[in-house]
Amino acid sequence: MTQVPGPPEPDPETGGDPAGIRVGPVTEWLAEHVGTTAPLRFERLAGGHSNLTYRIDDAEGRRVVLRRPPEGELLPTAHDMGREHRLIEALGPTDVPVPEALATCTDAAVIGAPFYVMAHVDGVVLHTAADAEAAFDEPERARIGRDFIDVLARLHAVDPDAVGLGDLSRKEDYIARQLKTWWRQYEASRTASDPLLGQVNEWLHGNIPEQGPARVVHGDYRLGNTISSPDARIAAVLDWEIATLGDPLADLGYVLATWPRPGDEHVATTSATSMAAGFPERAELLATYESATGADLSSIDYYVAWANWKTACIVQGVYRRYLDGQLSTEGVDVEGFRHTVEAATELAAIAIRRVDPTF
Repeated sequence: MTQVPGPPEPDPETGGDPAGIRVGPVTEWLAEHVGTTAPLRFERLAGGHSNLTYRIDDAEGRRVVLRRPPEGELLPTAHDMGREHRLIEALGPTDVPVPEALATCTDAAVIGAPFYVMAHVDGVVLHTAADAEAAFDEPERARIGRDFIDVLARLHAVDPDAVGLGDLSRKEDYIARQLKTWWRQYEASRTASDPLLGQVNEWLHGNIPEQGPARVVHGDYRLGNTISSPDARIAAVLDWEIATLGDPLADLGYVLATWPRPGDEHVATTSATSMAAGFPERAELLATYESATGADLSSIDYYVAWANWKTACIVQGVYRRYLDGQLSTEGVDVEGFRHTVEAATELAAIAIRRVDPTF
């Protein structure tokens, strides 16, 4: 029997609409554009520090997911809902697993910001090592890790022009553009002096490898941005907000930079999903990707350094939003974000020294 949901989940502080949602207008909009049936129940999904994600259950048991930007003042060009929707819609017919794109809304009057709606995908998001240990045994974690890299290789095999994404962005000078973009956003969020990060930034600018053919680059490809199915496979890749066209090795470098393993001397966070036993070592991830793509990985340490630098820039922005009151600090170790900035900066320097011992 279909379980009919109760009234929408209220905001615990105001007792009214859930934070970021206007129940009346969005209920009408969803009925017209997605076909949901009132009343609706909204549940804010945890795990992200950027765009807000809500699971919505309707009166007939249908479940969809809504994504909207965070509340508060936003950095220019950030949190483009139409862009995210376009990406998953274009990738839907490929062998890259993404949720089905259902509808997008550009009218900010509905909930206070543009948003889009996608189908719900069954499975679990592995944000931490504890999540992975609770959901899967060691052989299953090994299978998830290998599939995680196979999915990345499949994404990088997609011809952007063939799926209608050829004009998503410029295809040339991806790394140079990224260095400019993230450094500008870092400086807009700066709260202290970081001389080592500045030195890393200068070295990266002066040592950009030759860029290969442009592909769709996810930009934040990690297990916490995927759904793992009960059979220990990647069921869907999520959070396409910073995806663009560019050098696919940037994604691989980011995977390696955010894939610490037990025994590593330096880690940005000991709770990372990959710290759970059973997940493949970084060398196996590299070998899996190389076998699937035939890519030349001789410059991969540059991309690892770049990815750690990028992590420092992004996390600094999150840290600043907490300090400015744009995100709730309840139960959050805010200063932990500052530690992550420092740790990622040091990891970037370590990767550079593998390439340039004089750094």
